[in-house]
Amino acid sequence: MNMTSPNRPDIALKTIAIDFETANEERGSACSVGLAWIKEGRVVRVEERLIRPKSMRFSGFNIAIHGIRPEHVADAPEFPEVMDEFADDFDGATMIAHNAAFDFSVWRSALDQYRQRYPVLSYLCSVKLAQRHWPHLTSHKLNVVASHLGLRFVHHNAAEDAAMCAQAAIAIARENDVEHVSDVAVRIGMKPGRLYVGGYDPCSCRRR
Repeated sequence: MNMTSPNRPDIALKTIAIDFETANEERGSACSVGLAWIKEGRVVRVEERLIRPKSMRFSGFNIAIHGIRPEHVADAPEFPEVMDEFADDFDGATMIAHNAAFDFSVWRSALDQYRQRYPVLSYLCSVKLAQRHWPHLTSHKLNVVASHLGLRFVHHNAAEDAAMCAQAAIAIARENDVEHVSDVAVRIGMKPGRLYVGGYDPCSCRRR
């Protein structure tokens, strides 16, 4: 199936999956970000960047999850510099995150710490997409979705998680026989979340 459409402008096809890891329980403590670009129904680019949190407090619980320690990020750039590298990519994009409520609260909290403006973009939650599309799964955690798709990845590595999120979105779009993951959202009654200068709207689904 050709997952592009001559009637869609390129900006509508600019789709990027994102995943953050945090240093501690505070949402603004991002220590790593992973990004995976989707184009024409496949992952075409994956990037990961380490981030030096404003506060270098790392909890043992978080370290046990992702393995990132203070010494790993001591020379890394802080959040604004890391995210500014991808500003043009984010502008007007459709972003996807597995449990978007978490990842976008990390993004907003970090921007708030640095008193920076929010980018202008929309976002979808692949957990909500998976719950609607694969209701028979016992869980919709990323590792369970990956197992269902017969895929393997390194869980809680930001780049691997972003790429797996992207693969899940691609599979859901393909199995719904639609051209773009945004079309799945329309079909299941998902209202995309939005970031915009001055605020945000959460991603939500209509009740069935």
